[in-house]
Amino acid sequence: IDEFLDQVTVLPPGEWDPSIRIEPPKSVPSQEKRKAPKFPNGSTPAGEAFKEEGHHAGPELQRTGRLFGGLILDIQRKAPFFLSDFKDALSLQCLASILFLYCACMSPVITFGGLLGEATQGRISAIESLFGASLTGIAYSLFAGQPLTILGSTGPVLVFEKILFKFCRDYGLSYLSLRGSIGLWTAFLCIVLVATDASSLVCYITRFTEEAFAALICIIFIYEALEKLVHLGEVYAFNMHNDLDKLTSYSCVCSEPEKPSNETLRVWRSMNKSREDIVWSNLTVSECLEHHGVFQGSACGHHGPYIPDVLFWSVILFFATFFLSSFLKKFKTKRYFPTKVRSTISDFAVFLTIVIMVVIDYLVGIPSPKLNVPEKFEPTRKDRGWFIDPLGGNPWWTLLIAALPALLCTILIFMDQQITAVIINRKEHKLKKGCGYHLDLLMVGIMLGICSLMGLPWFVAATVLSISHVNSLKVESQCSAPGEQPKFLGIREQRVTGLMIFVLMGMSVSMTSVLKFIPMPVLYGVFLYMGVSSLKGIQFFDRIKLFGMPAKHQPDLIYLRYVPLWKVHIFTVVQLTCLVLLWVIKASAAAVVFPMMVLALVFIRKLMDLCFTKKELSWLDDLMPESKKKTEDDKKIKEKEEAERMFSDSDSVHLAYGEANLDFPVKTLKYSTDPSVVNISDEMAKTAQWKALAMSTENAKVTRANL
Repeated sequence: IDEFLDQVTVLPPGEWDPSIRIEPPKSVPSQEKRKAPKFPNGSTPAGEAFKEEGHHAGPELQRTGRLFGGLILDIQRKAPFFLSDFKDALSLQCLASILFLYCACMSPVITFGGLLGEATQGRISAIESLFGASLTGIAYSLFAGQPLTILGSTGPVLVFEKILFKFCRDYGLSYLSLRGSIGLWTAFLCIVLVATDASSLVCYITRFTEEAFAALICIIFIYEALEKLVHLGEVYAFNMHNDLDKLTSYSCVCSEPEKPSNETLRVWRSMNKSREDIVWSNLTVSECLEHHGVFQGSACGHHGPYIPDVLFWSVILFFATFFLSSFLKKFKTKRYFPTKVRSTISDFAVFLTIVIMVVIDYLVGIPSPKLNVPEKFEPTRKDRGWFIDPLGGNPWWTLLIAALPALLCTILIFMDQQITAVIINRKEHKLKKGCGYHLDLLMVGIMLGICSLMGLPWFVAATVLSISHVNSLKVESQCSAPGEQPKFLGIREQRVTGLMIFVLMGMSVSMTSVLKFIPMPVLYGVFLYMGVSSLKGIQFFDRIKLFGMPAKHQPDLIYLRYVPLWKVHIFTVVQLTCLVLLWVIKASAAAVVFPMMVLALVFIRKLMDLCFTKKELSWLDDLMPESKKKTEDDKKIKEKEEAERMFSDSDSVHLAYGEANLDFPVKTLKYSTDPSVVNISDEMAKTAQWKALAMSTENAKVTRANL
């Protein structure tokens, strides 16, 4: 529509006086594009040639053959954009992304720290997790090759920490010191991988592996959000077999344990109390738990009195957060308010939802579980500081033995980091500033070594958080015509959002008075929203829908044009089987070998060359977005038709032969024309009878005019 309006003169509605002279346009649109001839083979002139790039094609993943060659190219590629990475953040959309991701990142970091504290007896806990995330995230956002990636904690790292702590406890070794040695070895091996351009191996990670990994992480996010909600039912129990007629007789009191354990007696002695000194019936719930009392009565659950209002209110907060976030995110396409207001509401959707839910929770007054942030900036245990000696009290040979577990840890870090980076750097995101796989891995390795020396958790790229970060920074065109759908233009590439997210995370200790009002069910609802929204655009789930869809109702997916449906189903079943295997390993005690299984997907994908042709795999396993491939396919068909039409209308065809041009007279050649494409009106106008009739009619008009 815009192109049409630029090339025409529009007269306003109403009466028009023919005597009024219409001034010619000040500038005539160029007609070169319209008059440019189409080429028979569907190609374009050399200057405008379109070349479809292969999978992960580009200078970022080319081996240089020299030490740190890839890293040097990454720095040279990203350095010109460093200042613009800060200027491009001057947008309300970036502020919305900061507030959304800050709330989304806080809870997993604190939860991971709590789990790590339980596994390591408080040697690394919530405050160390907050400090480590802030320190690593700030450094990564400032100097990484792809600052859109958000760092976070992962399940395999937690499993590795548990195994390492158990090993140290069994053999009498210092856990933090041995962990520091392993971290230094891992940092060294990451630097070796950077020096040898090992990140170029990422080119073997295709859509098959990416989607299986991304789908698994998204499903885990959804599963854990629902699991945490179910866990609230255990903490805040409710009576499922209630008799409303006996509500007046229900009660729950604290009583003395019949056979106190040695731990219970030790607690009583520490309080300087004996069994006779405690008035059990007057104790509150928290005091009863502190004194190791027992709850008795028909209104008691396993961990205390039934608290049905807290649980059901948490369920309401959980699902209300999810649905309200989804509704506000789509508010941009609604009919209410001006475009600017709708866009702002859509950008701030998740943050507005959190604020609304916090206000409602405060007004209702039900004591829902709240976010618990450490109030003091100091190590959890008094017997450790902020610097860890890699040797400590361990024998000297532990420095050498630490290289073996460091190999496994390096593979774990490399796979988690690079697969997430590949997903973020997809072509459909239309990134313009390039990427830097080698620089990313270098920053992760350096910060991992620093965190090891400071006794802080290790952080690596978090898939769902990174995808949510990218989705929150999408830029779309403004609709200039009614009914026109906005077009995706790209991502607002900058470093400020990631930087401010982790700066705020480091300041969270001083913001406890505000953060303590955020209900945990609201954050669980945000996790559910991030998991569901990150599933959009994954081709794997589109192919799963085809199983129960009749052929006439199937969408016009590009791969269905060229690949038989039964082969599409085979490809999907293989990918689904791999996803299930990854889930089983991730949920078991063998989660530490999870990166190995992700690496195995690359070899499984290679074996599929035996079952599928190269052309079929190029359609099923490719990074080019659906809409672009479909448009190119339609364009090729149209160009072919134009070439055939030009061939039939031209008197001769010019062909290049060496330095000379040969002209073939097409009109003298005898060939048959398909009757279905013959234009009767044009053909009749070319006949001698029609020309004679037209001439006689013209002569009659002239004679009549002379009379």
